[in-house]
Amino acid sequence: MTASPRADDLSSDLELALRLADAADAESLPRFDAADLEISTKADNSHVTDADLATERAIRAILAQERPEDGIFGEEFGAEGSTHRQWIIDPIDGTANFLRGVPLWGTMIALAIDGVPQVGVVSMPALGRRWWGSAGAGSWTAAEGEIRRLQTSSVSTLDDASVSFQSIAQWSEAGRLDSLLALAERVWRDRAYGDVYAYMLLAEGRIDMVAEFGVKEYDIAAAVAIVREAGGRMTAIDGAETISARSTLATNGVLHDDFLALLQD
Repeated sequence: MTASPRADDLSSDLELALRLADAADAESLPRFDAADLEISTKADNSHVTDADLATERAIRAILAQERPEDGIFGEEFGAEGSTHRQWIIDPIDGTANFLRGVPLWGTMIALAIDGVPQVGVVSMPALGRRWWGSAGAGSWTAAEGEIRRLQTSSVSTLDDASVSFQSIAQWSEAGRLDSLLALAERVWRDRAYGDVYAYMLLAEGRIDMVAEFGVKEYDIAAAVAIVREAGGRMTAIDGAETISARSTLATNGVLHDDFLALLQD
């Protein structure tokens, strides 16, 4: 992976990402739990709402004006432009929750430089929460007007670890149910917190591992920047340092090699 830029090189990008999150919240939150929410099914049988589309359009409009030389890769409208500096957008991560009125959904905004996420913002307006991080400047969260720095946990044994496996269906489709059962039997606690919220719990030090399959770059890029700057580590399930492997293992950093070994058995 390439060396990280200096924190001051990214300050304007982070400021822009936070403004993009403001614009996203303004589109998505008024549509949350709306009686007239428009829902359709995509080619892969996943759902998309009018809020997903409007939120990504709002982000793209700002980027087109303020970062016309940068590329964009969004869940709803695909990729265009440069891959050297590429904004990676999931307008509503957790659309299934969004359309059922469950508040565990959020917008994920990342800037990747040569494929490595360097800036990340996650906004979950239905919870009144936001998290952000940039290379060399740490990760932070805001709740009820208070800003605090994020730090992953110091848990150092699998016996004491609390993990999120996202969903049984993911592991089954990947042919990894035996690995999931072995994981559940080895750790202290296992839960499926789901979607982007699990990664933010990890960055806050509240859980110690998140693993999932079938993920695209926009599902994890923002979380990579935030978790990494909080002291954690994110790789593919096989340990590869990439966001393009369609799997991810995120840990507090201390336990990463132990989880890698467990999931390869």
